[in-house]
Amino acid sequence: MFLTVGFLVLSPMVMAQGKDLHEASCLQCHASLTGGKPTSLYTRADRKVTTLASLQQRVKGCAIAADANWTDAERESVVQYLRTAFYGF
Repeated sequence: MFLTVGFLVLSPMVMAQGKDLHEASCLQCHASLTGGKPTSLYTRADRKVTTLASLQQRVKGCAIAADANWTDAERESVVQYLRTAFYGF
C-alpha cells in the first residue's frame, strides 16, 4: 500500500521512518514547550506552519536545534510524516 501526496508517492516504510525519527528527536523538546502535549504544536489554532515550504524550513531548523544529524532523505521523511499526520497540505 502506498499513500499519494500530490505527485509524491509515500511508502509505509518512509512514513514509519519519519514517525520514528520524529518521536526520537522531537517529542521531548516539544513536550517541554507545551506542558507535556508535544503534538499540540501541530494542531493549535495559531500554528506557525501553514505551507509545505514553511514545514520544510521548520523541520530543518528543529533538526539542527535537536542535533538530529539527519540526511536529507530522513528529514524529508519527517516532513512527509508531519504533513500527512497533522497538516493535510
